[in-house]
Amino acid sequence: MSVQDTIKQQVTGHKVVLYMKGSPDFPQCGFSANAVNILRACGVDAPFTVNVLEDAEIRQGIKEYANWPTIPQLYVNGEFVGGSDIMTEMFQSGELKKMLG
Repeated sequence: MSVQDTIKQQVTGHKVVLYMKGSPDFPQCGFSANAVNILRACGVDAPFTVNVLEDAEIRQGIKEYANWPTIPQLYVNGEFVGGSDIMTEMFQSGELKKMLG
């Protein structure tokens, strides 16, 4: 299975998927920590997460999958939502909570 196939299986196999640096309990960058905090504030306590620091192929592959250069990346119901900045804007407007609810 190719990296792109693996990513597609991950994003379509779970309602909420977060590609991040580190883990929800030990994020390895401020943007990933922000993304986890936003998801928790929206009531998502256990999203499916992928630590891109553990797999260089996934780390590069996810950037190509969404054509988005940065991590973290959030997917909801198989659709790319965005990174930390977009998540913050959507959280502040209430849009993200609606999408996750």
